[in-house]
Amino acid sequence: MDEEEIKKKLTPAQYKVLREKGTEVPFSGKYVHKTEDGSYVCMVCGNFLFSSDAQFDSGTGWPSFDKAIEGSVEYKDDHGATEIICSNCKSHLGHVFNDGPTETGKRFCINSVCLNLKNK
Repeated sequence: MDEEEIKKKLTPAQYKVLREKGTEVPFSGKYVHKTEDGSYVCMVCGNFLFSSDAQFDSGTGWPSFDKAIEGSVEYKDDHGATEIICSNCKSHLGHVFNDGPTETGKRFCINSVCLNLKNK
């Protein structure tokens, strides 16, 4: 899929976050709170990224996970923070922090507009 096809597929808000590394307004996304079981996939390419089993309420205003599906994401330095991108299409998803409350110690802070939930 080339960039023009991606632009046509996404809403302007999705494109701004996924392809231009924007951030959605906190508490505005539909996946801030876990409501259903399933797997979260990349809005651009459908790559499986996170299981709903890894989701927790961080109180930050963005969907948070304590781990990604193995091999699904890549990490890049982002001016001292760690950016998370889809390993398949290289779209921006959010950032990971080392302040998570579970045994992994990780908090993957992801923009809702980057995700699509596939129910179990």
